[in-house]
Order: sequence, then structure tokens, then C-alpha cells
Amino acid sequence: MDALIALLPGDGIGPEVIAAARSALEAVGKRGGHRFRFSESLIGGAAIDACGDPLPPETTKACRDSDAVMLGAVGGPKWSDPNAPVRPEQGLLGLRAELAVFANLRPVRVNPHLTAASPLKPELLANVDMIVVRELTGGIYFGEKHRDETSASDLCTYHVYEIERIVRVAAELAMQRRKKLCSVDKANVLETSRLWRDTTDRVLAAEFPELEVETLLVDAAAMHLLSRPADFDVIVTENMFGDILTDEASMLAGSLGLLPSASLGATKCGLYEPIHGSAPDIAGQGIANPAACIASAALLLRHSLELEEEASAIEDALDAVIADGCRTADLAAPGEPALSTSEFSAAVIEQLR
Repeated sequence: MDALIALLPGDGIGPEVIAAARSALEAVGKRGGHRFRFSESLIGGAAIDACGDPLPPETTKACRDSDAVMLGAVGGPKWSDPNAPVRPEQGLLGLRAELAVFANLRPVRVNPHLTAASPLKPELLANVDMIVVRELTGGIYFGEKHRDETSASDLCTYHVYEIERIVRVAAELAMQRRKKLCSVDKANVLETSRLWRDTTDRVLAAEFPELEVETLLVDAAAMHLLSRPADFDVIVTENMFGDILTDEASMLAGSLGLLPSASLGATKCGLYEPIHGSAPDIAGQGIANPAACIASAALLLRHSLELEEEASAIEDALDAVIADGCRTADLAAPGEPALSTSEFSAAVIEQLR
């Protein structure tokens, strides 16, 4: 296979973890006889500094011309003024809209060798393996915004077609797994959630009667994610709820540095990124955990390039190095040696070879 992959390192630790993901892609490509070509473009704060635009037109074009896109992270204290008219996060939101990626898949699996890294009791973490499917282009993040001297508002809007398509993505995933689907809303308070629930119930009853369906209010879901995480298989929810719940779920795995994501739309060109932020406090120190970005590269191989064997090879390599005791600083126990970003990446590459 010959594929062009757009790399958007972004800000903070983004360039460091993207370099590790690129190395993993190059290694698995060489092993499988594939030719992966890479382009690199600016986004977020780095793009603001360079040209005043968090998503320059040339970045958008590079992404549209590619078979898949990998993003590091955006943001940092340099651009943290919430009143600034131009912010790094606008680049990420704009890219999602430009690529029309509406389904954000966030797998959460607890590695048995890392249960000590989680704040939860080990007995709660056995067999935790779920995917959170977050609607990505609707809701309050994209709604009309208003502010004056004495008030502010963010409009949350959902349309039936947006709910239908994300529910179908989640249901089809659940059909391939344990046939369990949990829909999360706030239908006791929000009109958008009442539409969400009515639409979800209709689609699932008509098209996926084989699924075991659970419906939870978002506050209850936040509690149950910590009290009975192994019960969940696929969770589907709206944009803001998904953003919050997946950060909570990352603590099941032990670190934000472990969890990948895939943002998919109607075409094969998906957007792949670790769920962690730019971590400006550790940027440039070579101690960032690249596992989430490497795992995101595996999702890229699976969903955009349809290379399941290569995707599994990367995931198996990550599991193997963790089983061998490789730990970055965020996962190492007190007194335990920690690998640098490049050392952890090199261990994964060695496994792939």
C-alpha cells in the first residue's frame, strides 16, 4: 500500500509524541511492505505564532489531500487567554468540521500490568474494555455564542440526522463486540437530550433489536464508570458529555498518556490523536508518554487504511513492552526507573522488528 499521512504536531508535547507515532508507522510499514509518506503542517498555537491563524489554509489542504491525519496536541499557557479572539482550540474544532468527522471513538482498556497506576481498586478494573463513541461536530461546542457585559450564552443544538448517524456507528461497533450499548444523556433536564433519547430509542428498536441497551443520565454514568466499569461495552453520547466522560475513563487505564482516539466521518480520511492535551509543564523534557499517540497510529491503520494486521501488531507491541516493565514517568511507581519518550518509543519499535 502507498499512503500519504498528514502529521500535525501542534503544541507542547505534540511534536514529541507525533515523532514516536511516525517511527511506529514507518517500522510497521517496512515490515509489511507498505510505503507510508508523510507531510507536516502547522496547527494550534504554533500556527498562530507563524501566521496568526490556528488552522492555515495550507494545513487544511494538506489534510484533505491525505489518506489520514495524525494530530499531536494544541494549546498552552502562551495562548491561554479565554478572551483572545484567536485560540489554538479553534484550529482543532475547525479541522474536525473541515474533515466532516462526526464520530469520535475512544477505546478504554485496562492493561492488567498497569492496575497499580489507576486510583481505583484492582478488583474494579478486571476485564475493563470499552469504547466511548462521542458525537463530535454538534452540540454546545459548535452552537451560536453570545456575550455582553452582564451575560453570556452558548447554544446547544442537535438535529435528528446527527443523532441517527452517531447512534448507528455506536450500534454497529457494539454488534461486533459484546452487543451491549449504553446511551448517555440528560433527558430529565435538557430538550436536546430528550430529542437524543427519543431518536436513539427509535433507531435501536428498529435497526438493532439484538442489542442489550442501557440508558443513563450523564451524572449517573459518571458514577457508574467508577463503580462498575467492566459492565460497559460501547457508550454513545453527545459532544460535551463525551469529552468529560472520556477524561474520567482515562483514570481507569491509569493515565491520559495511554488512551488513543479516532475521529471518523463518511470518508476513509480520519483524524487520529491521543486524548491528552499539550502538557506544557513537561514539554521539551523528553518524558511524555507516547503510548496514546502510538496507539492512535494503530487506529489509523485499522480505520483509514484497513490494515488490521499492522494495527494489531502495534497494539501487541505496546502490550509487550508494558508487560516487560517499560514505564514512562506518568506510570512508574515511586523508586521505579522511568523511560524517556524516545526510549519507550525505541522499545516499541524493537518489538515491531
